[in-house]
Amino acid sequence: MAKQERGTRSRRAILEAAAEVFDLRGFDAASTNEILARSGLTRGALYHHFPSKESIAVALLDAHTGALVAPERPIKMQSVIDLTFAYARRLQRDPVLRATVRLAVERTSFPRPVNTPYDESSAAIRGLLEQAGKQGEILPGLDLGEATAVIVGAFAGMQVMSQVYTDREDLPERVGAMWRLLLPGMVAPGMIGNLVVTPPPAPADDVP
Repeated sequence: MAKQERGTRSRRAILEAAAEVFDLRGFDAASTNEILARSGLTRGALYHHFPSKESIAVALLDAHTGALVAPERPIKMQSVIDLTFAYARRLQRDPVLRATVRLAVERTSFPRPVNTPYDESSAAIRGLLEQAGKQGEILPGLDLGEATAVIVGAFAGMQVMSQVYTDREDLPERVGAMWRLLLPGMVAPGMIGNLVVTPPPAPADDVP
């Protein structure tokens, strides 16, 4: 059991170190030497878990799914909103998630996966919108595919702008502004007053 736990910790250390390097330099400029230096592990330990830099990138992309667990809310549009706020908070503090975002958009020698993080995000949002539609929360005739694309695309743009201007420090506030502008074109009359679009407080472990 102790050996298994050490293996799990080593694998996580490699992924976190690689995520920091990928996020900082991109896939092509990242080197296994720098990943090793950041992880504090040996080359043998790295190759025990990952035979190549490409396999590390694949593992990082697989980790993206865990960021798409929507909070359970009676109002499904609130679940959509809260999911974007939770994702924004994780982008601020989770190097693994930041690396998956860069790997998804950057044109590199790394082969783009069949299902990108944007595809996974779209599937999660679309599923929640379908539930919201069944509960009468959205405007009649709303094109759910179009609405999904707008939400995912708007969030992607907001996070890029936030990264450029504040290193994502103001991302939750930008996401709140996004929702204030998008909701009138998506939700049924009377629903807006039932939805919270103010970013929740940062978790205690995020506060200096």
